[in-house]
Amino acid sequence: MQPRIVPMLMALGLFLPAVIPVRAADPEIDRLLQAPVGKDWVTNGGNMTNQRYSTLKQIDTTNVKQLKGAWMTRLKGSGLGGKYSLEATPLVKDGIMYMVTGNDDVFALNAKTGEILWEHWSQIGQTISTVCCGWLNRGLAMGEGRLFLGQLDANMVALDIKTGKEVWRTPVEDWHNGYGITNAPLYYDGIVYSGITGGEFGIRGRLTALDAKTGKILWRAYTLPAAGEPGGDSWPAGTDHYNRGGASVWNTPALDPELGLVYFAVGNCGPDYDGSMREGDNLFCASVLAVNAKTGAYAWHFQEVHHDIWDYDAASPVVLFDTVINGQPRKGIAQAGRTGWVYILDRANGKPLIGIEERPVPQEPRQKTAKTQPYPIGDAIVPQCAEPMPAAGYEKAGCIFEAFWEEPVLIQPSGIGGTNWSPMSYNPETGSFYVPGTIRTSAFGRVPSQYSVGVRYTNGTQAAPIDSPMGGTFTAIGGNTNKIVWQHKTPYRLGGGGGSTTTASGLVFRGEPDGNFLALNAKNGEELWRFQTGFGADAPPAVYEVDGEEYVAIATGGNSVHGTPNGDAVWVFSLKGQLGPLWPPPPPQRVAGPAGAIADGVNTVKIGDNNVEYAYWPGRTKVKAGTTVTFTNVGDIPHTATAFQKGDWDTGVLEKGQSKTVTFDKPGSYYYICAPHPWMYGQVIVE
Repeated sequence: MQPRIVPMLMALGLFLPAVIPVRAADPEIDRLLQAPVGKDWVTNGGNMTNQRYSTLKQIDTTNVKQLKGAWMTRLKGSGLGGKYSLEATPLVKDGIMYMVTGNDDVFALNAKTGEILWEHWSQIGQTISTVCCGWLNRGLAMGEGRLFLGQLDANMVALDIKTGKEVWRTPVEDWHNGYGITNAPLYYDGIVYSGITGGEFGIRGRLTALDAKTGKILWRAYTLPAAGEPGGDSWPAGTDHYNRGGASVWNTPALDPELGLVYFAVGNCGPDYDGSMREGDNLFCASVLAVNAKTGAYAWHFQEVHHDIWDYDAASPVVLFDTVINGQPRKGIAQAGRTGWVYILDRANGKPLIGIEERPVPQEPRQKTAKTQPYPIGDAIVPQCAEPMPAAGYEKAGCIFEAFWEEPVLIQPSGIGGTNWSPMSYNPETGSFYVPGTIRTSAFGRVPSQYSVGVRYTNGTQAAPIDSPMGGTFTAIGGNTNKIVWQHKTPYRLGGGGGSTTTASGLVFRGEPDGNFLALNAKNGEELWRFQTGFGADAPPAVYEVDGEEYVAIATGGNSVHGTPNGDAVWVFSLKGQLGPLWPPPPPQRVAGPAGAIADGVNTVKIGDNNVEYAYWPGRTKVKAGTTVTFTNVGDIPHTATAFQKGDWDTGVLEKGQSKTVTFDKPGSYYYICAPHPWMYGQVIVE
């Protein structure tokens, strides 16, 4: 069967802006955005293709082992704490670096020395309760003498690039309604493009275009179409479920000025794990979407997962590339999904460049499951089948697209597996994508609830079984074959942060959650260099040049979802560097479940204490039978303590400051999770 792709609406004149010359608002930045990346790194993905490919060649496979730290700068404690992640790529222009932290604070630094030139403190409220997956900001955009950033409170802000002073501020939405912004925006030709978060809060996703000079909203391209719009018939007729169907835009768009199209990946449907009320394919959830760059008018889409009930976001940035397939030059676009596949399409029309087959999948009528799902021809980067764990109480397990209802079912990849937010890179010299991945099995189950504005609305959960392994992969995928060229199995998850950057000199740079920063041979994957940064290296690198010297930069501050070592540092490396490595931090977990020492006799558990939002304190406690344990949420966002694998107790949702008690009468080991954040684990041992 052919994949379900809606034709382009040529009759609407979608490509008119591409053929009518328009005076560029910032011709220099527009030129750099369209050119191969050289001495400057002016947007999140390097240029508008999101390839993360640098043409610099001073550092190469023969001398990369000589790299040392040129400088390391701490960002004054910004984003320093366990609730934060540091995932942004620094921008560099004319010898000045611009960096944003997980607290939406922005710093300008001398790119040659690391000296802080100015700083802008966001003053963002610390009680935002609708943050999904850690406090973070994935980066900045620049143009017209300004820096542009989206904030967790759903404001888009422009700063003067010379001083850091605020120029304008536009509320794109209200965070109280479940919205936020974590993506790095894209600037081009006077327009700033930004996505929105909130897929776990029953929002209506969209891409928003703003005037770079004034901050005025020009248009919104909704990722959930209403009745009568393209794709509107994929939602139940006569309902308004599309209004709360999720479909976030997590990451930076790409843009092809010749075609006049802007492209972006779209996240999961809402509620995440419950499709019972939203029969249909539910466009444009879990899709790649193309719209007119000037008007936002729909052009085409490709849906990676029909009627998503597995939280299989398309969250990693799309990548534009040119290739040759069957002897013919083709204009491609690729996206790495949580399913574990890379989807390779024609960026003019959304049709597969390499075959994608619709295949029958397991059915659960109560979930209104889609009869078929798209299977790309080629190789997956992670395993796609789970094994039963009867000793842990899991008799049923399945492969990708296995159906489930209210009885837990083990499925792999999990919705936190495959490639999540981490960007892949593309090297036109090797013709390969470099794709980070996470290996993780989850127990999926539906738990019904009612929608309420600004309240988490997932109707289920997915948590990895206690003591189940969690690891990763880093894979080179051929751009004209979709097959593995080489692959590394890694002891830690790579798909949820980090990412990679590649160079014309045959290198791939990537960080690891244990603090190491690596250089690999792009052709064969051979490790050529390793450096311990001292903090979780969970951000994508940038490559730039100042005064004829090439530098490689990476922000190191950890990832709150993966529990990697927190920090506030930017490391920069060069062949003339003199700084050596730091001591390695504590490594992140490699198996699921609670961690830390057992607290003897402690009957109070605090959630989100010590500025670590996604953790129980203590994570493990031992009490006598008959003890009443008090769970108190001292964090900023709602949490639960919900029995996992054994028992039927649940604190219910605890808002900040709320408590609930549970009495444990019988000896045993009682594991629990936070249902909205299923990577949080705790344990009560009753004697």
